[in-house]
Amino acid sequence: MTTGADAAARVLRGRTLSFADDPRVVGADQAMQSHEDGAVAVGQEGRILWHGAFGDLPQQHAGAPCEHHRDAIILPGLIDAHVHFPQHRMLAAPAHDLLEWLDRFAFPEEARYASEEHAAAAAESFLDKLVSHGTTSALVFSTVHGQAADCLFRAALRRGLCLTTGATMMDRNAPGAVTQGAHASARESAALIASWHGVERLRYALTVRFAITSSDAQLRLAGELLADHPGCLLHTHLSESAAEIEMVERLFPWSQDYTDVYARFGLVGEGSVFAHGIHLSERECQALHDAGSMVVHCPTSNAFLGSGLFDIEHLCAARRPVRVGIASDIGGGTSYSLLQTLAEAYKIARLKGCSFSALDGFYLATLGNARGLRLDGEIGALDAGRWADVVVLDPKATPVLAARHELSESLEDTLFALMMLGDDRAVRAVYVRGEKVSGRERSDG
Repeated sequence: MTTGADAAARVLRGRTLSFADDPRVVGADQAMQSHEDGAVAVGQEGRILWHGAFGDLPQQHAGAPCEHHRDAIILPGLIDAHVHFPQHRMLAAPAHDLLEWLDRFAFPEEARYASEEHAAAAAESFLDKLVSHGTTSALVFSTVHGQAADCLFRAALRRGLCLTTGATMMDRNAPGAVTQGAHASARESAALIASWHGVERLRYALTVRFAITSSDAQLRLAGELLADHPGCLLHTHLSESAAEIEMVERLFPWSQDYTDVYARFGLVGEGSVFAHGIHLSERECQALHDAGSMVVHCPTSNAFLGSGLFDIEHLCAARRPVRVGIASDIGGGTSYSLLQTLAEAYKIARLKGCSFSALDGFYLATLGNARGLRLDGEIGALDAGRWADVVVLDPKATPVLAARHELSESLEDTLFALMMLGDDRAVRAVYVRGEKVSGRERSDG
């Protein structure tokens, strides 16, 4: 149906794909909305006015400029549900495990963000990388430095992006340059919420690094802030590595398990987003299901750091499904491309004896992540009323993809090839609020 009476500012034409629900739950036919020759009508304010078959385009939009993406697939912009802004340049930094990696690379790199000049320049580079890979929205870790989050918010605001971030809360078990006292960090977070939460398309996430680097006092203050600002998300890490879990057990001997630490301080709820969740017990999965929290699968990071293999069927068990998202987890992750991220998720699923289809992957990277971040009324689908954040993927972008495409017999075949063989070269165009912000011709290499 058409929203509003205004004519479209532009029409995007091509093979369209959007999701109405989770294909794991309702099946592919019910979950997927696709038109072989489809169109998306974009309004003057940057929202979608209409999506359907091009032949059914309402007359009021017929005179709008039409950008015809032949032989390409038009999807909602990809959403990264967990990515580290201050680690944007430290991909492929080697270490024995997660904790050594933090000490050797992540913490020294994050200390540089005490400089506002450095943070401002890094924000532009970071957002450039996201957009060029087809990512139009993200939930982002920053650092303890309030000015770093400020810089990222300002850069995202100038670009019109939908972005959620916050100053990281850490007050122990890390170098002094990347820690902040519990009360000071709470004041910093409260000030940033007042300045940025709900401004245009920006949202705030109370960001606890992980239980290891927060005292009881800091976790308690974070829970109080979350209770006072229920529109904010809670963003942290959970059950990533065996060594991390053992340290949590030593630091919080009263807890039933890792998830219980967060729950005791009011940090497990519908707006809670937990990265990793590789080693979750049945009790923890039940608790996360009951709370409506999201666990974000970070496959390239988990494989690179040797943290473990995510068991998607354990998390999504029908008796108590936990909401699952997908993320690059830069810089533990090894690619900004959510296509490459989905490829690794597929491989990990196979190693665990789990199923993971192309439709599962593209659902997670669009509507699935939007739902977990409580943004599905704004992004994640091509429905009328949502922002026109759009990515156009070229299934013949490279010679390898083009050759493979000749064998595809269905849309799902094409999506699988894009998922397994695609990268930023497959991103033909990116639109934010209906405006083209990135694009490329087909690669010859």
